[in-house]
Formats: sequence, C-alpha cells, structure tokens
Amino acid sequence: MKLLEFTSNGIYCSKADVYLDPWRGVKKAIITHGHSDHARWGSKSYITQIDNVPILKHRLGDISVSGKKYGDKFQINGVTFSFHPAGHIPGSSQIRVEYKGEVWVFTGDFKTQDDKISTPYEPIKCNTFITECTFGLPVYKWEKPKIVHEQINNWWAENKSNGVTSLLMGYSLGKIQRLLKNLEPEIGKIFTHGATEKMTEVLRSKIDFPKTTLITRDTSKKEIQGNLVLAPPAVLGSAWSRKLGITSTGYASGWMAIRGARRRRAVDRSFVLSDHADWDGLLSAIYSTECENVITTHGYTDIFAKYLNEQGLNALSEKTEYEQETPETENLK
Repeated sequence: MKLLEFTSNGIYCSKADVYLDPWRGVKKAIITHGHSDHARWGSKSYITQIDNVPILKHRLGDISVSGKKYGDKFQINGVTFSFHPAGHIPGSSQIRVEYKGEVWVFTGDFKTQDDKISTPYEPIKCNTFITECTFGLPVYKWEKPKIVHEQINNWWAENKSNGVTSLLMGYSLGKIQRLLKNLEPEIGKIFTHGATEKMTEVLRSKIDFPKTTLITRDTSKKEIQGNLVLAPPAVLGSAWSRKLGITSTGYASGWMAIRGARRRRAVDRSFVLSDHADWDGLLSAIYSTECENVITTHGYTDIFAKYLNEQGLNALSEKTEYEQETPETENLK
C-alpha cells in the first residue's frame, strides 16, 4: 500500500488515519494553507502550521485546530509529519510524511519567488513529490517581482497626478497582502474593501503593513479621489466600485500573462504577479527534491506529467477537488 493515496475524501494516509487537505469533512485533517479549496469546513480536528491557525479560524469559524512550527516533527500512529515553507501565502506549508525511511512531500500550492510576506520556499528531499502545476506550461515565466511592483507604483502615481482613483484587485488572502506590502505609501492613501481589510487585520500581528483605511458608507468620493483602493476581483463592475467615482482598474494575477485572460478581465491595467510557481519554478522545485516519483495535481496535470516522463522521471497525474485555478475561480480564493 502506498504511503499516501487519493480517495473520494482527499489525500489519505491510512497508516496514520489522517487526510491532507481533504475536500470533505473527516476525523482528522492536516492542512497546507488557508485558501478555501485546501482548507474546508467540516472536519472534527485540524493540524496546520502555527501561523496558519488564525487564518483558519477566521475562515472556518469555531474549529478544533492545533499549530506546529516549521520543521517540528510530530507522530501519528508511527508516521512522522512535519511542515515546511511553501512560499505560497503567509502560513503556507508543504507537508512531509515519513514512514520506515520512505518520504513523501505534498506541496499544496507553492511558489519559489520571495514575496516579502511568506516564509520562502524550502526544498525537501523525498522519494515521492506531489506537486501542483497551476502554471505548468513553458509560456508561464514570471518577471522579477521588484519590476512588477515598480509598474504598479508608477501606475498609481500617474493616476494620482491625473486625479484618478486606482482600483487594484487581487484575491483577499495572500495577493492583497503581497500588493500592500510592496506599495509606496508616500504616493497617497491606501483604502480597502471590507473583505480585504478583515483578512489583512488577521495578519497584521505577524507582518508590518502600511496603514490602510476601510471604505465605509461615510467615506466620500473626495477622500478617495487620486488614492489607491485594494479590493477582491468580485467588485469589478459592481455598485460598490461605481461609488468610487472615476477609476483606473488594475488586476494582479499570473493569468495576466495571457492576452485572452487580460481581455476577459476587461481592466485598464494588468500586472503579471502570481502566488504559484511558474514553469521554471516548478521544474527547479522538483529537481531539488531528488525524488524518483512525481504526482501532478490541479493544473496542467497530464501535460506536465508527460513532460516529466520524457525527462526520465516517473510521473503520473491524479485528480483532486482542488480548484483548477483560472481567472474566474481566483474570485473564490
């Protein structure tokens, strides 16, 4: 029997009777990070990296959850588990599973670029590596983050000089905080939508963010004009966004690397910034593990597995119920 197997409830370790990021409620769940497709309500108990505990409580409510530090080993029925940085969002982890010398690593979601808010990705040696491949095509290659953040700040500054409000959108957990951390507050004030403000407040005790101002019913267009507003993608074209007055809209996502995705979003500016590994990042992560086996999940699974097999690795794809992230499903994050 394999150390980890894919079942109707999720990725299961039968020897420990525990699930990794299950997509249905189970007795015991080990969770990689707080995005809704990996951290679902309904399990009796949760174990996660300690920085992810407040995120899970904020998103899932009154749950039984315990936190572990990165690298700390804990045993369940003789199986050894530990969390290691995934670099995806704050508190995100890879899960290392070891039994009788055999080691598997489940990445959840990950990226190899440093975003200044997440603990940077850490390569872990293993026999079998379970990897996402959201951007598992050669066309996806990310620019250096510093360059993208300069583009964003220059766009904001130009809008301000023209008296136009900058509406910058990204998903509420991870992307918004990454954008906020790299904004230049001297350009102007930073306003927030309620959903992004609440999530950012959960993380403020661990991360030093610039000051933000929550938009309320009492906030006037005059206060906002020429400044920057951070909001989730769902506000685009909504009554809430129309109350902001004259805006220039911007959207930050890895999908903005593709012209068709940019066109469907119908925003004024697109910024290619992803919280997932690009093609080169995926390959470097896999090779750094020195693994013999690779299992690809959510993304370009079959294509990516085929490429890895052609490179001499033993790769196969498995179906999961994690969101196969697209420009549309990013709204759910």
